[in-house]
Amino acid sequence: MIYGLILAGGKGTRLYPLSRSNHPKQFLKTVNNQSFLRNTVERIKPLIPKENIYVVTNEEYLDKVKEELPEIDEDNIFVEPYNKETATCIGLSAAKLMKKDSEAVMVVLPSDHYIEGEGQFIQTLKQGIDLASSRKALVTIGVVPTRTETGYGYIQVGDRFKGDIPTFKVNRFTEKPNLEVAKDFILSGEYLWNSGMFIWKASEFLKEVSKYLPKMYDRLMTIYKQIGEEDESQVIKDQYSLIEGISVDYGIMQRTRKAYVIKCEFVWDDIGSFNSLRRFLRENGGNFISDKVYLEESENCAIFGKEKLIIGFGLKDIVIVDAGDVILVMDKNKDQEIKHLFNDIKDSPEFFRYS
Repeated sequence: MIYGLILAGGKGTRLYPLSRSNHPKQFLKTVNNQSFLRNTVERIKPLIPKENIYVVTNEEYLDKVKEELPEIDEDNIFVEPYNKETATCIGLSAAKLMKKDSEAVMVVLPSDHYIEGEGQFIQTLKQGIDLASSRKALVTIGVVPTRTETGYGYIQVGDRFKGDIPTFKVNRFTEKPNLEVAKDFILSGEYLWNSGMFIWKASEFLKEVSKYLPKMYDRLMTIYKQIGEEDESQVIKDQYSLIEGISVDYGIMQRTRKAYVIKCEFVWDDIGSFNSLRRFLRENGGNFISDKVYLEESENCAIFGKEKLIIGFGLKDIVIVDAGDVILVMDKNKDQEIKHLFNDIKDSPEFFRYS
């Protein structure tokens, strides 16, 4: 059977101060007055019934997920005791789904994507499900790069595989290259962005975990044995404390030989930075602005206002974000580094309450 797994435990630190520790970006209502999490669920409902839609999050956000998705059964919300990166939370979810259904096929989706062309999106998922089922493949969805981007993984496509939508064997997966390498990748024409959307059988994913992350696999199998038992929650907590977390990109996708990529033909963006979020502002003389913003002699700026009037004069390549209690002013080229700024603020007793 097919199951949707939505990843909703991230902190969204690159969108600070709009995204906060207690209200991260998956709950922000930026598009059509619905949260990114809600939009993700609505997007897959034509393919996957609500009883097969699962969310994995951490304890801190459990109540927010339940409030945002009241139609999703609480048993369909997998809770992590600690944040141990995506390989771990997907591994936990794979173990739980495989316990329920040994033939479970997982459609793994981040909760912070923007997509246009949802009919084509569903067709892409269907092709990925067929491929994952028939070839025991680890399938990802690739995006044609539109800019030099150092915050994404890059996929070098290999031999063409059958399918109505262009599909390829993965030659190489490179996670978050530096600027010069990213430029070379784009110029070569051989690379796609990794969207972070994956499709695979739960059992096949866990086989790759056993091969490349054996210590994590042992912890997950200890959890697997206790799923449905009275001590399940305590065992998960105990085993999680022993797991050394790693992202699924570094831990599995850069190593596996079972990876295939489907080239998406729908509009996609990962709303992981202010440079991507600015698509929802209005264009004004080469700038992107919200309401209550006035710019003069300024270029290539993105201004996210709130209550106060923001006036900019003689600005270039600046991002300004008014979040009410916090105002961010930043060089637009620093948007991939804001998570480090957030961590400094969070660790400062003087500014902790603003994190």
